[in-house]
Amino acid sequence: MQLGVCYYPEHWPEDMWRDDARRMAEAGIARVRIGEFAWSRIEPEQGIHDWSWLDRAIDVLHEAGLKIILGTPTATPPKWLCDTMPDMFAVDADGRPRGFGSRRHYCFSHLGYRAEAARITCAMADRYGEHPAVVMWQTDNEYGCHHTVHSFSDSARTAFRHWLANRYGSVAALNTAWGNVFWSMEYRSFDEIELPNLTVTEANPAHWLAFRRFSSDQVISFDKMQIDILRERSHGRDIMHNAMGFFPDYDHHDLGKQLDVVMWDSYPLGFLEMFKFSDAEKHEYARQGHPDIAAFHHDLYRGCGKDGRWGVIEQQPGPVNWARHNPAPLPGMVRLWTLEAMAHGAELVSYFRWRQAPFAQEQMHAGLLRPDSEAAPGLGEAKQASADISAIGDIGTPVKEAALVFSYDAEWVTATQPQGEGLSALWAAFHSYTALRKLGLNVDIVPPGAPLAGYGLVVLPCLPVVPECLVSQLKDFPGQIIIGPRSGSKTEDLSIPPQLAPGTLAQIFPAKVMRSESLRPGTEHPGDGFTIRHWLDHLETPAEAELVSDDGTAACWKQGNVRYCTGWPEGALIENIVARAADDAGLATMALPEGMRVRKTSARTFVFNYLAAQQDIPSEIRGAPTIGERCLGPAAFAVFNTD
Repeated sequence: MQLGVCYYPEHWPEDMWRDDARRMAEAGIARVRIGEFAWSRIEPEQGIHDWSWLDRAIDVLHEAGLKIILGTPTATPPKWLCDTMPDMFAVDADGRPRGFGSRRHYCFSHLGYRAEAARITCAMADRYGEHPAVVMWQTDNEYGCHHTVHSFSDSARTAFRHWLANRYGSVAALNTAWGNVFWSMEYRSFDEIELPNLTVTEANPAHWLAFRRFSSDQVISFDKMQIDILRERSHGRDIMHNAMGFFPDYDHHDLGKQLDVVMWDSYPLGFLEMFKFSDAEKHEYARQGHPDIAAFHHDLYRGCGKDGRWGVIEQQPGPVNWARHNPAPLPGMVRLWTLEAMAHGAELVSYFRWRQAPFAQEQMHAGLLRPDSEAAPGLGEAKQASADISAIGDIGTPVKEAALVFSYDAEWVTATQPQGEGLSALWAAFHSYTALRKLGLNVDIVPPGAPLAGYGLVVLPCLPVVPECLVSQLKDFPGQIIIGPRSGSKTEDLSIPPQLAPGTLAQIFPAKVMRSESLRPGTEHPGDGFTIRHWLDHLETPAEAELVSDDGTAACWKQGNVRYCTGWPEGALIENIVARAADDAGLATMALPEGMRVRKTSARTFVFNYLAAQQDIPSEIRGAPTIGERCLGPAAFAVFNTD
C-alpha cells in the first residue's frame, strides 16, 4: 500500500511548492492528487487556457519523485460558463435552482454542460495524458455530494422521458408495470410524464423508484463520458472516482464496472457525528469514530471495484469543518485508520489535505500541516504509518468467512417506501456487518450475483428485489444463509409479488409473509437476550421457530441451512442470529471486547482498539505481535503473523 496526499498548488505561492514536495517525499508520500477544482485557473476565460502554472506544479512534484493523480475539474464549473448557460444548474425537489458560489452546481442531464465537461476533459487529457508523472486520473469529484444526484430540472425531465421509453418500450407497458390505473394516473404518451416531485401527496412509488434508477444511470453515463476520453488520450493510466460515506444515491457497483479503481473519502469522526448513531456511541467514540464506519466502507467499495481494487483518496487527518461538532482525533487514530485500510486491502491511503487552507469554506478543515506550514499532529502519524507499512510488507490475501449481500436498489426501495421511520436497507446492512465483526469474522460486502464460493455464511440483511441469479446461487450454497425482513417482498417495479414475500426466496425457505408491521418505540417484543424492534414479519411456514419472544412472537425461523429474521436486523437480535449461523457454519468466532476489531489475511492478523481505554487481545489470537503489544492502549493496533 502507498501513501498519498491531496494538494492544491493554486492555493499557495509558487515559491512554496518545491519545499512542499520535498517534505511530502520525506514523509513517505508517493502519490499526490491535484487539479480537481482548478477549472477557473486552467481556463480563466472561455477558450483561453493557462497551463503554465499547472505545468510547473506537475514538474516540481515529479522532480521530487512523486507521482500524480490528476483530477478533471468538472465538479466546479467556473462563473463564465454558468453565465453562458444559466439553465445548467441542478434543481432541488422544491423546484429551486442551485446557484453559483460553491461547487457541484450542475445537472447531470444538461446536454450543454456535458459537452463542456467533455471539452475540458479532452483538453486536460491532451495536455497531460502522456506525462510521465501522471499515473492515474480522477473523474470529477464526489458525484452527488450536497444532494445533487436527483435533479428536477427541465433537462432531467426530458432525459427521464427518454430513459422510460427505452426501458418500457410503450406507455401501455409502463402503465401496467406501475399500476397507474390506481388514482387515474394513466398516461397516453411518455411526453406526459413529469418528475415525481411537487405532487399533492406521495407520488406513485414505482415512479419514484424509476426516477432513482434513472438518476443513478445519469451519473454513470456522465462518468463514462469522461472515462472514454481519458482511455483514448491517456494510455496505460488508471482511472478512479472518489465515492463518499453512507451515500447510496447512485449505484457504485455500476460505477466500479467502468473504473480501474474505486476510491472513497474516509471521515470517521464527521460520519459518526452526522449519521444515525446513538448519543452513547457518539460519546464513546467521539475521537475515534465508530469501529465499523471505515471498515464497512472499505469492504463495500472493495466489492464495487474491478478485481477488488480500491483505496482511500481522502483520509481525515484532524478536525473537519462540516459536521455538527468537529473534535480532533485521539492521538494514534490517523495511524490506526491508515493501517486498517491496509488490512482490508487498500492500494492507497491519501490524506486530505497537505496544508490547512487559511481562506474560504474549508479553512477550519485540518491538514497534515497547519496554515503556517508547521506540522499538524497528522503528519507525524502519517510518517509512523509509512514505517509500519514497510515493516509489515505483503499482507497476503483476504480470508473468506462471511458474505453480506447489499444492493443499492434495495436502499432505493426502502427510501421510496420505508413503511416505518428510519427503516433503511443500507443501515440494515451496516448493523448486520457490525454483528459479524463483533464475532471477529471477516466480512465481504458483495452485490447480488457475485460469486459465493468459499464463504461459510451469506447474509441478506434486506433485499426487497431478489434477482433470479441469486436464488440459483443460494439453492446450491452449502453454507449457512440468513434472510432479513422485506427480502423478496417486491417485484422489479415495486409491486407485491403474486406469491407474497419472500417471493422467489421461497425456493430456499418455504414461507409466506402474511403480514408486515412497523413498530413504534415502546411496542417492542423482548425475548431472552434479544428484542424485536421497528419491524415484524408474520410468517406462515413449516420452519422451526428458533428464537421466540416472551409473548410468543417468532423472531427467527430456521429450516435446514436457512434462517429468517423477522425483526429489523440490528442490535442483540441480529447478533444472536449471526452467532448461531456462524457456529453452524463451523466458523471460528471470538468474543471481542467492546470497540476491538480484527481483520485476517493469509499472512497477517490485524487487531484494532477503537476504545479510549486499554484492552487485552483475546487469547484466541495466539503468539506475540510483530507490531504492537498484546495489551492495546487507546487507538492502538497490533499485527500478528498468521499461523
